Amino acid sequence: MSTAPAWVQSVAYVVTFGALMWFELPVWLDEQTRVERLNGWMSGNDPDWFPFIPFLVLFPFCWIGFRRRTDASGLKEKKRWLAESPVSENRSPLRAWSMALVVFIVAFGMSWNVGKKFDGLPPAYHDEYSYLIQAETFANWRWSSPSFQPMPELFDQMHVLNEGKFASRYFPGTGLWIAPFFALGLPWLGHQLAQGFAAMMLFWSGRELSNSGTGLLAGLLFALSPGLLLFSNLLLAHHPTLIGLTLFLWAFLRMMRTNSVLATLLAGLGLAFAMVCRPMTAAGFALPFGVCFVWWGVTGCWPFMRIQNSAAIMKSPVRRCGRLVVMGVPLVLGFVLIFVQNLAITGSAFKTPYQVYTETYTPRHVYGFNNVERGEQNLGPKVIDNYDRWAKNLTPELALANVQTRILNSWRWTLGVVPLLAAGLIFLLTLRAGDHRWGLIGLAVLSLHLAHIPYWFDGIMGWHYVFETAPLWLLIFAEVTRRLFVQWNVSGRWMMKRCWGLFIAVAVSTNLWTIEPVWPARLDRGVAELKFPRQLYQSFHDQIETLRNGKNVVVFVVPDEADRSMDFVTNSAQLDGPVLVARLKDRKQLSEVALLFPERFVLIFDAKTRQFEVPVLKPAAKK
Repeated sequence: MSTAPAWVQSVAYVVTFGALMWFELPVWLDEQTRVERLNGWMSGNDPDWFPFIPFLVLFPFCWIGFRRRTDASGLKEKKRWLAESPVSENRSPLRAWSMALVVFIVAFGMSWNVGKKFDGLPPAYHDEYSYLIQAETFANWRWSSPSFQPMPELFDQMHVLNEGKFASRYFPGTGLWIAPFFALGLPWLGHQLAQGFAAMMLFWSGRELSNSGTGLLAGLLFALSPGLLLFSNLLLAHHPTLIGLTLFLWAFLRMMRTNSVLATLLAGLGLAFAMVCRPMTAAGFALPFGVCFVWWGVTGCWPFMRIQNSAAIMKSPVRRCGRLVVMGVPLVLGFVLIFVQNLAITGSAFKTPYQVYTETYTPRHVYGFNNVERGEQNLGPKVIDNYDRWAKNLTPELALANVQTRILNSWRWTLGVVPLLAAGLIFLLTLRAGDHRWGLIGLAVLSLHLAHIPYWFDGIMGWHYVFETAPLWLLIFAEVTRRLFVQWNVSGRWMMKRCWGLFIAVAVSTNLWTIEPVWPARLDRGVAELKFPRQLYQSFHDQIETLRNGKNVVVFVVPDEADRSMDFVTNSAQLDGPVLVARLKDRKQLSEVALLFPERFVLIFDAKTRQFEVPVLKPAAKK
């Protein structure tokens, strides 16, 4: 029976309590910050530590007292449905699928509910508009649209390649996922369904590694995670990637246990789809599994398997090669898809639109250390100067700071700093307990962080480059909870279970519900942060609708060079809508460029002052 021994719990408690005191105590000892807390949020803007103080005080008392001998076997019998696993006798597929369905419904329902807060508002990030262009292009059965030939630079758009062909810089998977929902007029629905699917697959992964209880807790925490709920309402690549990675995770773990051909194929399909969405993320996530698979291909035995059952052992090299083919064919097809896209957009199968965009417009954003110094050696005439200069030169010191920021924010936006710090410590100290396949989960977290060390930006919300570690952290937390409960059942520490349950409830509450004046909910803060640019974009378009009075219009935007976050030049893929938004770098060119749109009403928008004007054009230019 796998447990978390008393010494492990003590170490985790001391380290977690020490971290809390290190960060929280100075705030209350300093008069200025103490007054700010007492007059504002007692937890501060980020409720990382303060809400958990009562539990870290109570845990020792609950540990020492409130003991009662428990018949562990009887408890297990009463809650057999939670203890079921794929290898249990008398297991019930109906019960397992019922729990999976509950997880899907809760995850999708929560995502849809958060999405209602943004009803009718356009996307927030530059990247989302690029993905919308990709989805629209694919929905029209094209790889790209033609640039505006008379003057392509008028429609230069962030993260969109505009060198004769107008196309998103990104890999094709996300656009393929959004395209059918875009065609239905519901582009966000696909991401909300992806939230439900990924949560359900997390349940199956937890059940495969441990039991239904572990899977159920991990899936429900996934469904209630503020970061995951927010990103499921952003048209970014992360949720389509999660579809592939969570399918891959479950199928690979099942394949290790059963050597199922179907599981091998599903693992390959899942990883291939993740790869055509976010290749670096897919590689970082899957690296430990890939090494494990190659080892099995060579030796016939799985590492990270405590017991090599007869189904998992395959002595025949020919059969193992067959499995390698089954896994590899979907990956090869994924690479073919990427090569075809590359050829169609850049003219070279081995040069991606992402690479061309970086080289042409943002050379300082190149992957790797000393990115700014290397990028400045390749500056060209089309560099987006203010955006390109945003990049910081990546040094080992900055890389270390980025890792710390990503870890902190991945914990913060997934469940909470204190719960995941404690769970991570217990997990590391009990790695040899339970199913050894759990080691792959920890290695995947590490590998994904390592893959993104050579990038200067810490990420959207400080963590989006390691966003896909979120389901792994929730699996770890759920398994640690199971191990603790097993230990507490055996030792009769029934009050510890109640206290830990309240501990989880407070973690979820700090994420979802604002309690004045104690803490602001992370979800509410995230919604407000995302709603702000969406409302600005909506106001921009509302004013255009009022001013154009039903006429076709071209809006020339004079950019604000100091504002990198907002870029109002967004258009449809075909550049043929009733409203076209163009970039005007020099007002002196207005009369000249207006001649290119003789049938359109002309407006100017100053992005710095956020003001519209109807220009007076030369008679030859516009009536």
